[in-house]
Amino acid sequence: MMWLNRHRQNISTLPPHTKKLLAVIMSSISLKENGGEVSVAKDYSNGGGVRDLYGEDSATEDHLITPWTFSVASGCSLLRDPRYNKGLAFTEGERDAHYLRGLLPPSVFNQELQEKRLMHNLRQYEVPLHRYMAMMDLQERNERLFYKLLIDNVEELLPVVYTPTVGEACQKYGSIFRRPQGLYISLKEKGKILEVLKNWPEKSIQVIVVTDGERILGLGDLGCQGMGIPVGKLSLYTALGGVRPSSCLPITIDVGTNNEKLLNDEFYIGLRQRRATGKEYAELLDEFMRAVKQNYGEKVLIQFEDFANHNAFDLLEKYSSSHLVFNDDIQGTASVVLAGLLASLKLVGGTLADHTFLFLGAGEAGTGIAELIALEISKQTKAPVEETRKKIWLVDSKGLIVSSRLESLQQFKKPWAHEHEPVKGLLDAVKAIKPTVLIGSSGAGKTFTKEVVETMASLNEKPLILALSNPTSQSECTAGEAYTWSKGRAIFASGSPFDPVEYEGKLFVPGQANNAYIFPGFGLGLIISGAIRVRDEMLLAASEALAAQVSEENYDKGLIYPPFTNIRKISAHIAAKVAAKAYDLGLASHLPRPKDLVKYAESCMYSPGYRSYR
Repeated sequence: MMWLNRHRQNISTLPPHTKKLLAVIMSSISLKENGGEVSVAKDYSNGGGVRDLYGEDSATEDHLITPWTFSVASGCSLLRDPRYNKGLAFTEGERDAHYLRGLLPPSVFNQELQEKRLMHNLRQYEVPLHRYMAMMDLQERNERLFYKLLIDNVEELLPVVYTPTVGEACQKYGSIFRRPQGLYISLKEKGKILEVLKNWPEKSIQVIVVTDGERILGLGDLGCQGMGIPVGKLSLYTALGGVRPSSCLPITIDVGTNNEKLLNDEFYIGLRQRRATGKEYAELLDEFMRAVKQNYGEKVLIQFEDFANHNAFDLLEKYSSSHLVFNDDIQGTASVVLAGLLASLKLVGGTLADHTFLFLGAGEAGTGIAELIALEISKQTKAPVEETRKKIWLVDSKGLIVSSRLESLQQFKKPWAHEHEPVKGLLDAVKAIKPTVLIGSSGAGKTFTKEVVETMASLNEKPLILALSNPTSQSECTAGEAYTWSKGRAIFASGSPFDPVEYEGKLFVPGQANNAYIFPGFGLGLIISGAIRVRDEMLLAASEALAAQVSEENYDKGLIYPPFTNIRKISAHIAAKVAAKAYDLGLASHLPRPKDLVKYAESCMYSPGYRSYR
């Protein structure tokens, strides 16, 4: 007690949480001044024989306690830190140095053996969602092994962590949710979004993928459960583009949902209210955009993902002049499809300007692709983009978009309203327009019917058919249908993966027009150049870079995209072209410009190999 009295003035200056701890300790100690000896009152009634130092066992629900913790990279805390945990790969020396002896079985596995064991385990799962959950569990306990697995087995695991499985994961996210993998910003946080951003432990963020969950793939409004999309996209930023995982931030903005099934689901994890719209929605998004820039700076890339049409175009137009923003549904899809079209010219002949394009779907993806095609034709022919748009026709739910419908069209559809008599259905549009290229971005499955494909085949020696809608169930047609109905003459690519198809003794390998070809490398290019804005010229550069990576061997198989096994090399080339365009446009801030941008991009890529610990 003499010590306590002597230091009472110093104690008064301690932080409140320290005072509380001292009070708990002092309350459990009985001081007896017997020659300076101190005896401890042994009250073990609440802890199974272990003293309740922090007063947690004796606390009630109304009794506030402090959640004490510590962070030392050793022992159990090291094993529970996904960034540094190596599991059985800790060496004998590391086990001694970091107090791991006895906390792990005695065997030491290298990373390659761990990878082999995990791939064996993953292949035992028959349900794709179970594979997805196993991969998410791995990401949460051993980050480097997760990315090693994904990089080395990208063609096998891409459909697991991304489309099509991620769609099912989002539908069931409330049931499979275990721990937060990103930030949730809801209407409850209005007025304090900057504070919420500061709660995220990483401070050097370079890429944010954000969704409001209103249009998840072709599955519609999944509200807060759309978080699976930003998480999946950012895992690909790291695995395919080499962006460091600690600099990636997934965010879901929860403004409610209009999905009645979710609103009535007791396991739904989001706000239980109808979607906010108008001024309330705009103010929340504006606060979010300002807070991101304030907290992370001018060069943080904000990727909009799966926003509904009515918001996606407005947000991109509103913030493209003040922020580094990119909409993957509008711009990423456009860039990857344009790359496939440029590559396909070696198979179908002619220039881009020689072809006629017909779209089923006039939403974000359809109009975004159409505009980029028009820009590329304009670049090649020097014709005004208003003129090159006339090579491109779009069909929406009401039929062919023509000038007589101009007054009733949404703003983003108006550039595609050409002079033509009204046409109702897709089949009639194919017969009237006689396209050489048919592109599906409708989100509606089975819409490229046998009659439609057969008509395309009757009009073209090699009809180019792109069924882009995701997931697989929403694809406009399957690879098998495209090859069979065209009698093996179609050049086919899809948004979701399809297995190779054998037709009349010949094996056809369908291409996948997957955004994952573009956005990881595109984002890396923006980062390494320190770009402050995104411009259409950068998207064209990315498309041309991807098309250039298709080899003669790929063409021989009918492919218009390179295999994903080379994706890191592909991403480096895309990043280099995007960065070069940023420097050319005066939008790069990382100076001086590196001499070899491809090598520089490769040198900046995150490597998932284990590090040795002191």
